[in-house]
Amino acid sequence: MGVHSKSAQLYERALKVLPGGCSRNTVLRKPHPLYAESASGCYVTDIEGIRRIDFANNMASLIHGHTHPEVVARVTEQLNKGTAFTMATMAEVEYAEHICSRNTGFDKIRFVNSGTEAVMSCLKAARAWTGRPKIAKVEGAYHGLYDYAEVSQTASPTNWGDPDRPASVPVTHGTPAAALNDVVIIPFNDVDRAMAILDQHADQLACVLIDLLPHRVGLIKASTEFYQALRRWTRENGALLVCDEVITFRSNYGGAQQWFEEQPDLTAMGKMIGGGFPVGALAGRADVMDVMNPLSERVLFPHSGTFSANPVTMTAGLVAMSLFDESAVERLNQLGEMARQSISAAIALADIPACVTGAGSMFRVHMKPQPPIDYRSSYSGHAELQQIKILLDHLFENGIIMIGTCTGTLSTVMTNKEIEFLAETMLSGFRKIQQYIAA
Repeated sequence: MGVHSKSAQLYERALKVLPGGCSRNTVLRKPHPLYAESASGCYVTDIEGIRRIDFANNMASLIHGHTHPEVVARVTEQLNKGTAFTMATMAEVEYAEHICSRNTGFDKIRFVNSGTEAVMSCLKAARAWTGRPKIAKVEGAYHGLYDYAEVSQTASPTNWGDPDRPASVPVTHGTPAAALNDVVIIPFNDVDRAMAILDQHADQLACVLIDLLPHRVGLIKASTEFYQALRRWTRENGALLVCDEVITFRSNYGGAQQWFEEQPDLTAMGKMIGGGFPVGALAGRADVMDVMNPLSERVLFPHSGTFSANPVTMTAGLVAMSLFDESAVERLNQLGEMARQSISAAIALADIPACVTGAGSMFRVHMKPQPPIDYRSSYSGHAELQQIKILLDHLFENGIIMIGTCTGTLSTVMTNKEIEFLAETMLSGFRKIQQYIAA
């Protein structure tokens, strides 16, 4: 886009009133972000009139793409009734019943307004239940903005420390040392090292927090051995196992945890369960969830929120998740497998050192010859980041929107046609990278 484009002019205005010209860094592009005008299905049209296939889906939050007619109809009906009340609503009860019916480990649920808030609430509930201060989390894993949950998500070779004792690295300047001291970092899918580290803090850990397909770690699945070891360790040591399924709940009808035989104690959810509106939720064991019960003689975790369980989100979420039934989950996961196989075929045709990871309806491209196994092996140096930028720019210029790590999430309105176009555009992008490397 030229300097006189509508987006460029709008960004000049934005820079005067918003830090960096935005409220979320993920929309930034050089020389300026592009601004959406409208969207329908899996296509987004910007204010310049250019239409692109959306593989970002607002960072994995739109499971049915944009403006799904059933969601729009029901939300419009609710808007005419009201958007928020200082009263309970039937929509909250109906949606709670639906989400709890999807997973036998969900005895009770509480709704909040974001994935960050859902994870934060899980950690506070775990502390309230156990009376312990510390949490453990996987190195590199993203869990939102909460001081404790965000530790080490941006660790680098300069500060991540020994693999036997990963450092608790702050993300935000000024993070209190006390917060860092209460976060124990474990390596992903490394049972022996993880158990040795957890054992050192056994009587102080309230919970172990894990994403079963962590995006920032490389979008690789937790191994059965690793998950079972964490489940066993937490049970034997009086701690809770907390799963962050803000992104991964799409992976199965009842979440990615259904890859395994045993459920966690608490689960954080968000993104797609809002049907396109801001949302978060935490669900799990009844006795643990009841630390928030305001009817108890002693409330261990007083919990509330002005827009929590607002009827617009509850209505949109119930419609969206009812549509995302077992058959829809299966079909979308099959489309995800087709995408990963098609990209792998493009990599082979281009004969370039790259690979694709992911599971369910998500995929991520790495400019590495072999799939990473943990955060440290997935870490990208300058050369890899430059190649990913070339690929992302090529995809964008040719009508495809991706997440900035070259990650894609599918929506149910996509078909083989969009996947085939993605694979073709990936192939030409890989060939462009080859030319860059050879130059």
